[in-house]
Amino acid sequence: MAKELPTSRLARGTKLGIAVAGNALRAQKTRRSMRGRSEAVRARMAEESMIRATEQMVMVLGTMKGVAMKLGQMLSVLDLDLVPPEHRERFQRRLAVLRDSAPSVSFEVMRAVIEEDFGQPLEAVFAEFNPEPVAAASIGQVYKGTLHDGREVAVKVQYPGIDAAVRADLKNLAMFRRILQSAMPWVTPAVLDELRLNLESELDYVAEATTQKQISELFTGHPFIVVPTTYPELSTTRVLVSEYFPGRGFEEIRELPAAERNRIGEIIYRFYVGSLFTFNEFCGDPHPGNLLLGADGRVAFLDFGLYNRMDPEHVQFEAICIRAAAEERAEDLRDLMIKRGVIESPEEITPEECLEYVLAACEWALVDEDLTITPELASGAFVLAVDPRASDFEGMKQQNLPPEHLFSRRADFLTFGMLGQLEATGNWHRIAREWLYGDEPVTELGRAHHEWLASRPAPTPTTGGPTKKTRKRAAKA
Repeated sequence: MAKELPTSRLARGTKLGIAVAGNALRAQKTRRSMRGRSEAVRARMAEESMIRATEQMVMVLGTMKGVAMKLGQMLSVLDLDLVPPEHRERFQRRLAVLRDSAPSVSFEVMRAVIEEDFGQPLEAVFAEFNPEPVAAASIGQVYKGTLHDGREVAVKVQYPGIDAAVRADLKNLAMFRRILQSAMPWVTPAVLDELRLNLESELDYVAEATTQKQISELFTGHPFIVVPTTYPELSTTRVLVSEYFPGRGFEEIRELPAAERNRIGEIIYRFYVGSLFTFNEFCGDPHPGNLLLGADGRVAFLDFGLYNRMDPEHVQFEAICIRAAAEERAEDLRDLMIKRGVIESPEEITPEECLEYVLAACEWALVDEDLTITPELASGAFVLAVDPRASDFEGMKQQNLPPEHLFSRRADFLTFGMLGQLEATGNWHRIAREWLYGDEPVTELGRAHHEWLASRPAPTPTTGGPTKKTRKRAAKA
């Protein structure tokens, strides 16, 4: 059983009822430090050389369709509000080139991909097929169709030749690494390696269909999370057929009243972050384009080309480290990282630096009071952690984060970014304590989630099914 934190400055409101007077001061200090970090990051990005580098980067990536869209997606989640107002419109125009760089392909060309993969006419597979796409994926287009038995389906189709183009782009990325890093210093070799592996895995729609079907079964009967099932028997390497889920997209969700956005923010947090600690697996691609709000209030999660299953031992390590940071046990946290191999040069890293580095990334989920996530908080934390221009934690940035943890931390940052775009408010620490300490839920959604967990057989998600390959070499933190 996890140890309670009756003396921690972050522990106000525990079930033991111990109120710590210093907690409010700590929360204020946290908000001040977060604001300060964000302002410093924005000041760095305001440099004219930074904007020029971004323009150069867009030119380089202009013909790299799959890669450009993936980088654009990452930027659109994390860098929404990093640039000062006087530069934001200019920066967003450049960003739009990346985000909206999907090839312009006629339906007849896409139809040929479907018929080539199925080996029969489109009408033989679908009773109806709308030629107008309903959404765009990073490497394909999504259409709505109806099967001959009446089931409405979403059909994701890869752009013709995109597999060869993406692989060629990925080879060329190494040549343009210096240009990329001048505009986005966080695009480290580790990030590029991850991008390569991620995009290569996304090219196989059969594997994705199988994975999504398993996740759909995992969340069967859930009160507020739904994963549309897929039909692997109707899917091919370039065509993925899944259940059609009607719903409102992220831009519409952002216009909802605060209470509804807060509710959806909690659902996003529970799905993308909580799943790791509950099931030892998680979706590695949190992105606004990958969810829909249904009319019944459930949130549908889509796109599972980047799904990760972790060794329970590695998941436990992350939980132990986060608890050590929450309790400000700097010495313990440093020792844990040394033993795990994260810190390779112990003589260069003090316990305080180690603690502050971890807190800079996840303190938003350790503050025990309602906290509104803003774009500045989300992007500031991300850039502070990975931008080499930020002198903070320079020693920690030279250490090695094992690849199995790189994926989960990236998902955590991207989830943080989504919450920032929603400007969602919640006591994220109270929610996280459910999976970090085994606490009873304190929110309505938490209670519904735990009732669902109690009503289903014990899951065995880490056995069987496709598993994302883990790089053998360590990646820079």
